[in-house]
Order: sequence, then structure tokens, then C-alpha cells
Amino acid sequence: MKRVPQALLITALAVICAAAGFVVYQWRAGDDNQTNPAAIGQMLMAAHLIGLDGKAHPLEQWRGKVLVVNFWATWCAPCREEIPGFVKFQQQYGTRGVQIVGIAIDTAERVVPYVQEIGINYPILVGGIETMDFARQIGNRAGVLPFTVVIDRQGKVVTTVVGIVRPEKLASLLGSML
Repeated sequence: MKRVPQALLITALAVICAAAGFVVYQWRAGDDNQTNPAAIGQMLMAAHLIGLDGKAHPLEQWRGKVLVVNFWATWCAPCREEIPGFVKFQQQYGTRGVQIVGIAIDTAERVVPYVQEIGINYPILVGGIETMDFARQIGNRAGVLPFTVVIDRQGKVVTTVVGIVRPEKLASLLGSML
């Protein structure tokens, strides 16, 4: 009699494992754009977001530079921790063709005072929650902040980073592009 419940338990466990494996496979597989750095870069460069001046800004305007696009929010503690490093990095590497662009998942009313308080020296664009969906499309599968995308001078995604990016890690990631 013990063998029947044990067999059912093993079968149920096998089905759960198979289902979990399928879900992970589907999650990681994504669509072709998720694995094509040129397509992801093209999608990102085609984006237009509202700047703190209230006007739409295309990311395309920074083509030809090494572009570091950082998705963040004022309410995100790790984002707030990494931003001073981006400010220093922009000061240090801006003349070498690096452009950091912050995309705040927030409201302009909350972003403007924070930008002024911290002294952010790179362009800040603002997007609502729909911008998180866009971030997922370009590689932020977990949907977390901060999320950073590095694009080379030709507009191809070189790397994406979920979590805090320290200046020394960023310098290492950019390596030969500088």
C-alpha cells in the first residue's frame, strides 16, 4: 500500500520539475530580438522618451558614442547608490566619447529635485511603468532596477547588467571601446 502513494509522489514531483523546466526554458528563450545585440540596439536607439525639458528625445541622437543607458528610479535604493559613480564616470570619460543616459521610471516631479540635489551631469529621460516593459524587451527579463545597457559606437548592444554598476566595473566593461 505504501508503494502507490510513493509512486504518485514521484510522478507528481517529475511533472512539477518538467513544468518548471519548461517555464524556465520559455523565459530564457524569449524572442529572436532578445538574443540579437544589433536588433536590441536598434530597438533602443529608435526609442523616444521625454526629457526633463518636457520634449521628446530620441536615443538615436547619441549614435556614434559609447552609450551607457541606465534605467533607474528615485525610490530605488540601489539606483541611488550607483548614480554618484555614473556622475564621476561621465566627468572622467565624457570627452572620450562616452555618454551616459539615465531613464527614470518615475515622474518628472520626483526626478527634477533629485537630479538637482545629486548634480547629475548627464541627460535624464523619464518614462512611466510602460518603460519597464520596454526594458524587459531589451534584456531586463527580471524586471528589476537598476538595469544598464551598454551600446557600442555602431549601435550594437555590448552588454547588459542587472544591479549596481560600479565605475571600475563599467570601465572594465567598456575596455577597448574607449
